[in-house]
Amino acid sequence: MRLDQYLKLSRIVKRRALTKELCQKGLIRINGKEAKASKEVKEGDVIEIDTVSRHLKVKVLKVPAGKNVSKKAARELYETLEDKRKEIRDVIDLI
Repeated sequence: MRLDQYLKLSRIVKRRALTKELCQKGLIRINGKEAKASKEVKEGDVIEIDTVSRHLKVKVLKVPAGKNVSKKAARELYETLEDKRKEIRDVIDLI
């Protein structure tokens, strides 16, 4: 399954277009390498999303077969390894 579809179905990112945007800016990595929105996601992959306000690292547990996933089932698709909110001071230092 494509990265943009997986992130939307798992409800990590709200829209596929947003995933594409983040990938174009180099903010999403799979197993330590920059990823494109079309990259295939497999079980065991580690996805990192590093935005201005948050750093999220998840491990893919399941890749859904269909295109519809319930809210409850979406939480079972991945395991959160790291979820750091960045403080305003950290963000200002980047600017």
